[in-house]
Amino acid sequence: MKRFEKLILIFIAMLLVAVGLTGCTDADMASQNISKKADYFEINRRIVFYNWITGEYMLKIEGFCSLGNQDPAGQLTVTCKIGDEYKKHFLGLSDNVTYFVEQIESKDISKDHYLVIFNPSSIVPNIELK
Repeated sequence: MKRFEKLILIFIAMLLVAVGLTGCTDADMASQNISKKADYFEINRRIVFYNWITGEYMLKIEGFCSLGNQDPAGQLTVTCKIGDEYKKHFLGLSDNVTYFVEQIESKDISKDHYLVIFNPSSIVPNIELK
């Protein structure tokens, strides 16, 4: 009986893994890959801020920019790479100000590609040679 119970548990685990893997569509994977490339400053973007009350554009940022993911409510951070330098902008949002982010050029993104990038200095210890 124990062997039968183990087989049932293995079958249930395999079924759960299969259901979890089928929940991700090609569009979801491509979207995640584009977002990841943008976070590594590989996507050229245009970010426009618009005031709904005045009907005017307030600000436009163009370049290889990443949007903040952990921003507090009512605030957006935009970090842009210019050559080997970075600029970070803090933008306050309100009920009458909205923004739109446009990907300016298309990017070859694979829905099947998976990439993990580690910071080498966090893995390899600092070794001092004398």
